[in-house]
Amino acid sequence: MLHIDHITKHYGDFLALDDISLHVHPGTLFGLLGPNGAGKSTLIRIVNHIIAPDSGSLLFEGHPMRQDDVMHIGYLPEERGLYKKMRVGEQAIYLAQLKGLSKEEAASRLHQWFERLEIDNWWNRRVEELSKGMQQKVQFVVTVLHEPRLLILDEPFSGFDPVNQDLLKREILRLKEQGTTVIISTHNMPSAEELCDDIALINNARVVLHGPLSDIKAAHASAPLDRIFIDTVNGSKK
Repeated sequence: MLHIDHITKHYGDFLALDDISLHVHPGTLFGLLGPNGAGKSTLIRIVNHIIAPDSGSLLFEGHPMRQDDVMHIGYLPEERGLYKKMRVGEQAIYLAQLKGLSKEEAASRLHQWFERLEIDNWWNRRVEELSKGMQQKVQFVVTVLHEPRLLILDEPFSGFDPVNQDLLKREILRLKEQGTTVIISTHNMPSAEELCDDIALINNARVVLHGPLSDIKAAHASAPLDRIFIDTVNGSKK
């Protein structure tokens, strides 16, 4: 689905990504893990054509990635970006149209999603009237509404209580079962361990661990993922 081949990126003298190579298989849930400042967000921005790498290449579904491939990606950034003064339904339709949906198709899909997530009574409320968690529900819906083939979620569980975290996990797994390839970048190791098929751990701009989660756990005596994370990050500093 996505092949990242020897990507390097500098910001001035700072090396953000150092010869990163990863592959994400179709229909899997891939965990992109690492401490703050490791380079995860830079890599996600490169995949979304927000910034360009200094060197290296990307393949999307087997071909060199083009700008129009971004229309088949759903991206939920860690920094949420809804317009506070707009009404929820009006804004959701506007954002869906930017991804190529007609107003009628967007409204139809939105009402289905809002009903499933129990937020259908917020349609005419302003975004600023909603809690942080409720705003994130709306932004998640907008992210997946155009039925992307690749879904990238940066810290998707931030700000959610346990009940809504569980709800979001079920929806992510449902999308995966329907064939969507999902990349999750998160510090929530229990959630990553629960959801992911494959993981990559980035530290100090380099990949220090990459592969099927089951194989990685077997190689570490079935230790919890948070313990593997800590041990690998500390080991890569030596």
